[in-house]
Amino acid sequence: MSDITAETPQSAATELVEWLRGRVAAQTGRPAEEIAPDVPLSEYGLDSVYVLGMCAEIEDRYGIEVEPTVMWDNTSLAPLADALLPLIATR
Repeated sequence: MSDITAETPQSAATELVEWLRGRVAAQTGRPAEEIAPDVPLSEYGLDSVYVLGMCAEIEDRYGIEVEPTVMWDNTSLAPLADALLPLIATR
């Protein structure tokens, strides 16, 4: 489990986005550098099945419960990280 709560808000957001980029890159077979934080995940071919798997990975990594609606409401990595940070901070 990551200790992201001990970081500054900006470094925590950066770490989270980079981790998420790595997960999307692994799923799509693309280099992480090609995954833009502001591009909708659907543009990388990711679907609702992926969303459920990603929620589980986030839960395992950060020790929080993530409803799939968080990912559906925040369709790219930057807003997703913004939505997840408060959940991570309160664990």
